[in-house]
Parts: sequence; structure tokens; C-alpha cells
Amino acid sequence: MVTSATARTEKRSVALASVLAAVVMTALKLAAGLLTGSLGILSDAAHSALDLAGAALTWLSVSISDKPADEEHTYGHEKIENVSAFVETFLMVASSVWITTEAVIRIFYHPVVLRFTLWPAGVLVLSIVVDTWRSRRLRAVAARHGSSALEADAMHFASDIWSSAAVLAGLVAAWVGAHFGIGWLRLADPIAAIAVSGLIVRFAWRLAWRTVEALVDAIPAETRHRMLVEVQKIDGVLSVDKARMRRSGNSHFADLTISLSRQLTFQKTEELVREATEAVRRVLPGADVVIHPVPRAGGAESIFDKVRAVASRNNVMLHDVSIQSLGGKLHVEQHIEVNERLALREAHDFVRRIEDEIRQELPQVTSVLTHIESEPATIEEPVMAQLDRELEQHLRNAATQLPEVIDIHEVAVGRVGDKLQLSCHCTLPDELTMQRVHEVITALEDRFKLEAPEVQRVLIHPEPATDNHHH
Repeated sequence: MVTSATARTEKRSVALASVLAAVVMTALKLAAGLLTGSLGILSDAAHSALDLAGAALTWLSVSISDKPADEEHTYGHEKIENVSAFVETFLMVASSVWITTEAVIRIFYHPVVLRFTLWPAGVLVLSIVVDTWRSRRLRAVAARHGSSALEADAMHFASDIWSSAAVLAGLVAAWVGAHFGIGWLRLADPIAAIAVSGLIVRFAWRLAWRTVEALVDAIPAETRHRMLVEVQKIDGVLSVDKARMRRSGNSHFADLTISLSRQLTFQKTEELVREATEAVRRVLPGADVVIHPVPRAGGAESIFDKVRAVASRNNVMLHDVSIQSLGGKLHVEQHIEVNERLALREAHDFVRRIEDEIRQELPQVTSVLTHIESEPATIEEPVMAQLDRELEQHLRNAATQLPEVIDIHEVAVGRVGDKLQLSCHCTLPDELTMQRVHEVITALEDRFKLEAPEVQRVLIHPEPATDNHHH
């Protein structure tokens, strides 16, 4: 895996090599153009001079773009590469306008007689070889690290290959015309210059289109579609409500809002968010992903689920919910735990608001009856009491009256202040339904309290027979 430090070094070194190559080629082309008087070579020299400015800008931009995010640039500095690429398009268009203007003047107003020597042709051949090498190298590094600036430079130098070839062809044609007395071939050099100008405009347009898309955060529709498909495939994601993506240099950012069932726990929601993040990164490797989960009512929610959802929204503990159909209308009974320090008036008003929400969300419910219970808000510090044999015996006597109870064990008696409490484990058949388990446990508690009314709290933990190691 390529580290960020390695990527920075490689990008800067290839950009610097491009600058040095541009310096050498600009100087050679300028000398050849002045020696021969060829507008084609001079236009290519001007193009190379702009290449030099663009290469220097690229080197500067890749040096800045790798700086980490700060308070003013929270997404980092990689957008500078897109800005650099966009500026290069103006340099290319400016050179094209100058070359075309000079060519028209030479064709219609002030023809120039060329001075032919061999070494300008050698310069052009060398230019083609150098541009081919650096264009391929820049394109490879740009693809490896997702650098817009290096990609723009590679495209720019690719245009140099064709422009140098066109100038060489024009120079050869002009020499042929002068040698064999073919007058119209004297126009080959400025025509070649116009051809170079056209190539420059073509490459500039392609580069401008791509950089503008990057600067306005355009993302290919296919990429966004693949990302949505990956996220929507996750079991538990109801829908993707919003999906935004942007690219800054070689970094991608994704911001999604997904709908999840409001019945899910925080832990399950976190798990689904993690899966959604991984799904996005399968499409955009290494992307910075932000997922916003939104609770929604699922299509398969029962009336019981909807009632519990109202309680969950109000952050209260709800249990023992029952719903009866009376004359075609529904009646809800429920137990809600509230802070033990609340005054009755506060608790009553709070519960009434919950009841109103249930009736508003479920119009078929005509009445709601709530049993208000206190939820402990203090940490108890029980004083361990010696095991009370008499209380344990009362509990076992009560258990013998229930045929489903297989065993009672781990009986513990304690005191909290002046109140007695008792806890125990109760073994029941594996196949017993939870509804019946609740009925048996409630009956055992009621029978025990008849024999031991002094016990204020009873906690009975049911467990299956296969898990009983005390019987």
C-alpha cells in the first residue's frame, strides 16, 4: 500500500522533472524558431513556454494540496489541484489565440521566408520523444494517486506531441516547396501553426470541462447509482433519503441520510451505520463517509411496536403492554416507569402526554390506561442479611403449588433501609412460552407474598431446565 508520504514524494518529483524538461525544450524550440524564422516552431516554443508555466503551477499545487486539513480548509487543500488545472486551460487558449493571429498575418499580409537547417528538425524530434516520456509518466502517477493537476499536465504534454508533429510536417512541406519550386507549399508552416492552435484548443476544452466538473463537485451518475445500490442492499436499511458526494483532489467525501427502523437499539443502529460506511467505501475506496441515521416507522410494525415507539421516543421504560378490542375499538393498558423523585402531578402530566401521542399516532385507539411505576434513581447500598430460612421455606412452599416450577435455588435475602427484598433463580421447562413463564413467575410471587407480606420486593430470574446446574 502506498503511504501518503510516498505519494507526496512521487507527485512532487514527477512534477519537478516536468518543470526541468519544459525549461530545456522551451529554450531549444525558441532557438530553433529564431534561427529558421518558422512560425510553426516559434508557436511550438510559445506553447512550451506555457507548458513551463503550467508545469511550475502544477509543482506548486501538488506541494500545497498535500497539506493536512486545518480550521479554514476543513476538507483539506486538494482542491488547489483542480484550480491549477483550470488555470492551465486559460494558458492553453491564450497561446492558441496568439498562434492563430500570427499565422493569419503571415498568410495574408507579411509572408516570411524560412531558413532551413537540419537541427530544428532534430529539436522537434527530441521534443516529441521527451513529451511522450513525461506525458506517460505524469499520467501513470496521476492515475495512481488521483491527482487532477498531474493529469492536466499529462494532457497538456500529450497535446505537445501532436503539435510538434504538425510543426515538423509543416517544416518539411515548406522545405519541399522551396526546393522544388512549389509556391503554395510556402503556406505549410503557418497552416501547421493553425493546426497546432486547433489541437491546443481541443485539449484545452477537454481539460476545462473536467476541471469545472471537479470544481462544482460533479460526480458521475453511475458512481452515485452504484453507491446507492450497495447501501440499499444492507438488510435493515429502509431507504436512502439523501446522498451527497464530492471530490477534492484524490479524496472523496460522501454524506448520506438513511432511514432505519425506529425499533432498533443504539447498538444495532451503530452496526448498520458501520455496514453502510463499508458499502460506500467499496465504491469509493478510502472515502471520508458520514452517515446520518433517521428513525422511521417500518412497514411491518404492529400496534404493539407503535406503542413502544412512542414510549421510546419519550425515553421511558414500558412493559406489560396489553391491547383489547372493545366494540370494534382498541383499548391500551401499559406500565410505565418514571423517576422515583418525580412528584405525582409531574408524573401524571408526563404520562398523559405519552397517552395523547399514542392516540394521535394510532387513531384506532380510543383509550389508554397507564399504570405508573417508580424507576429507581439512586444506587442502593443493601446491608447483607443472614439467609432467612423461614422466608426461603415460604418461597419453596409457594413453588410446590405450581407444577411447572422444577427447582428454586440461589435464594438471597437482604435489607435496604427497613425494607426486605428477596431474589432467587427459578428453573422451568425449556419449551414453556414466555407468556406462560410470566404467568408462573407472577403467580409464584403472589403466593409467596401471601405467606411473607413483610417482603417488599421480589426478583425471580427464570432459567431453562437444560441450564440448571443446581438440581
